[in-house]
Amino acid sequence: MVVPGSQHIEDKMYHPPEGLQKDAHVPDFNCYLELYKKSIEEPDVFWKEVASDFYWKKPPTGQILQYNFDVTKGNIYVKCMEGATTNMCYNVLDRNVKDKNLGERVAFYWEGNSPDHHEAITYGQLLGQVCRCSNTLKQMGVRKGDRVAIYLPMIPELVYTMLACTRIGAVHSIVFAGFSAESLCERIMDSQCSILVTADGVYRGEKLINLKQIADEALEKCREKASATVTRCLVVKHHALRTQDGDVSNKLSQSSVNLTPVVFPVVQTPWDAACDVCWEEVMGQVSEQCEPEWLDAEDPLFILYTSGSTGKPKGVLHTVAGYLLYTSLTFKYVFDHQPDDVYWCTADIGWITGHSYITYGPLANGATSVLFEGIPVHPHVGRFWEVIEKYRVTKFYTAPTAIRLLMKYGLDPVQKYDLSSLRILGTVGEPINPEAWHWYHEVIGQKRCPVVDTFWQTETTFPFFGVEPTILNEHGEELEGEAEGYLVFRRPWPGIMRTVYGNQERFESTYFKKFPGFYVTGDGCRRDKDGYYWIAGRIDDMINVSGHLLSTAEVEASLTDHGAVAEAAVVSRPHAVKGECLYCFVTLKDCREFNRTLVDELKRQVREKIGPIATPDFIQNAPGLPKTRSGKIMRRVLRQIARNEKDLGDLSTMADPKVVEVLFNHRCETAS
Repeated sequence: MVVPGSQHIEDKMYHPPEGLQKDAHVPDFNCYLELYKKSIEEPDVFWKEVASDFYWKKPPTGQILQYNFDVTKGNIYVKCMEGATTNMCYNVLDRNVKDKNLGERVAFYWEGNSPDHHEAITYGQLLGQVCRCSNTLKQMGVRKGDRVAIYLPMIPELVYTMLACTRIGAVHSIVFAGFSAESLCERIMDSQCSILVTADGVYRGEKLINLKQIADEALEKCREKASATVTRCLVVKHHALRTQDGDVSNKLSQSSVNLTPVVFPVVQTPWDAACDVCWEEVMGQVSEQCEPEWLDAEDPLFILYTSGSTGKPKGVLHTVAGYLLYTSLTFKYVFDHQPDDVYWCTADIGWITGHSYITYGPLANGATSVLFEGIPVHPHVGRFWEVIEKYRVTKFYTAPTAIRLLMKYGLDPVQKYDLSSLRILGTVGEPINPEAWHWYHEVIGQKRCPVVDTFWQTETTFPFFGVEPTILNEHGEELEGEAEGYLVFRRPWPGIMRTVYGNQERFESTYFKKFPGFYVTGDGCRRDKDGYYWIAGRIDDMINVSGHLLSTAEVEASLTDHGAVAEAAVVSRPHAVKGECLYCFVTLKDCREFNRTLVDELKRQVREKIGPIATPDFIQNAPGLPKTRSGKIMRRVLRQIARNEKDLGDLSTMADPKVVEVLFNHRCETAS
C-alpha cells in the first residue's frame, strides 16, 4: 500500500504480514496483475466465473458487458448479463440459507445508539423478516417497478425494507435520515414514490430527532407542490422511544425488536389513520414465506440521490445483476473476506458505501457484519473500540473524518480495549491525510493491519478488476506515464450507474459529453511513476464534507432563498476533522445589515432545506464577488481568500480587482 506525503516510494510501502498473505484471495501484486489483465483482456470469461457463484433463473444470452460511451455514436448505455433473470434478495438470503446452509450464521450484530440495545440476527431470521416485510408492502399495493422511499435510521428494519423491495421487484430510494423535510420531499417527488417507510424518531447520541414529524412535513410539501404520489406511510416504532412499561404514544405498539425498555421521553407521534400504517401491527399478520419476483438483469434495483452541480439532486440508478456481481466481488477481494470474519462498516446505509458494503456486498458473501446505529463518541469516546472488542471485529471500515475526530482524544480511550482481533482496516469516502493514515495504521492496526479502500473516486489506488482508467488533458488527449489531468474511464464495469433517473440527457451531459468515448468522473488525478493513481479531488463545484459530497450550487440556492441575500458563492476550506468545510460568501440586498442574527438565520435555513450535514462553518459578508468580465464568479480566488492565501496568481481577467482587498478585510472578522 502507498501512503500520501512521502517523497520516495521506498519510504511509503507497507507490506501485509506473511500470515495474512498466505490465505488471501489476492496474496501478492503479481496475482493482482494476472487477475486484472484477465478482467480487461477477457472480460466475458472473467465475469462469467464471478456470476457462476450466483443463482440465475435464466442465463445471459449474449456478451456479459455491452455498452456505448461515445455520445457522437448514439445514446449512452451499459448492459450487463443481458437476457438473464435473477433476484438480488434470493441471492443474498435464500441462496445462503438453503444452498449454503448458513441459516444459523449471524448476518448482523445490531448495535444501537445506546450500548444497552443490541441484537443478533441470523440469516434465517433475516430471511423471515424480509419476507414478512415483502408481504406487507404487497398488501399496501406495491408492485414490480414501483418506487418506495425509505427514511429510516440504522435499525434492522432498514435492511428488512430495502431487501423486501428487491424481493418483490420494487425500486428502493433510501434517503439518509439526516436530511430535511425539503430534501426528502424533493427526492420523493422526483422518483414518484408510492410508499414511504419511516420511524417515529431516533436518538443520535443524546439528541432526539422526530423523524415522523419531518416525514409528515415532507409529504405536506409534496401535496403543495404537486399531486401527492405517496399513498401510504409505513411507520416503525423505534425501540428507544418506548416507555418504562412498554406503553407507547398514539397508535404505535411495542417494537418487534426484543429488547429491555429504556426510559426516554415519549414522542407524541402525529398519526393520520387514512395514510399511516403501524409496522408492528401489520408485520404480525403476514406470512414469513414470499416467493421472489424474477427480474431481468437490467431491471432497476435502486435509486440513490447525490448532490448535483446544478443544485438539483441526481437520482443515480443502479440495476440488479451488475450491482450484485460488482459489490460481491469488491467486498470479497478488497476486504479479503474469510468465513470466520466479523466485519464492520461504520457508514450509514443512506449513502452508496452503506448500500454496497453494509448490505449487498457482505450478504452476497455470507458475511457476519456489525450494523451500528450510534455515533463514535456516545456515550463515551471509546465507543468504536468497545464495539470492536465486544464482537471481536476482524475487518473495520470507517471514514477519515471519524479517524481524525478520534485522534483528538489521544491514546487513552484506545488502550482501554483489546483490538487484537483486527486483521484489515479500511477507509473510504474522502482523501485521508498522512497523519490520520499513520495513526490509524500504527495505533488502531498496531502496525500489522493493511489499510485498504474501495475507490469511490477519492483514494490513492490501483484500479479494481474490470476498471480501465486513463488521464486526459483539457483537450481530451491521453497522457502517458507520469501525468496529471482529468480522471476518466474507457469502459464500464458491472456496477457502474446506468442513468440519472428520469433524465438521460443530464446523465449523458454530466458524465460523457466533455470527452466523447470516456466516462468522466469529475475528479482531477495524478499518476506517478509506479502507476498509482492519486485522486486530487473534484474539478467541478462539489465539496466533500465528512465523506458527504455536497453541491455548492445547492447550498448557494438555499442561501439566496433568504430575503436578505442577493447573491451567494460557496467554496471549500480545510477542516481538521471534516477534511473540508463550507465557507460561504453572501452579498446582501440594499439596506440589509450583516450581523450574527442574520448568520444564524442563514445557517438554520441551509439546515432546514438540505440537512445538518450541509450547515456552513463560515458565512462571510461579501459586498462584491470576484468575477470575470463576462460575469463568471472566480471560485479559485474565493478558495484562496477562505484559506487566507495572499498569493492569488493572475487576476488579469477580473472585472474589479479591488473586490479582493475588501473580501480579505471582511474575512479577518470571520475566520482565523
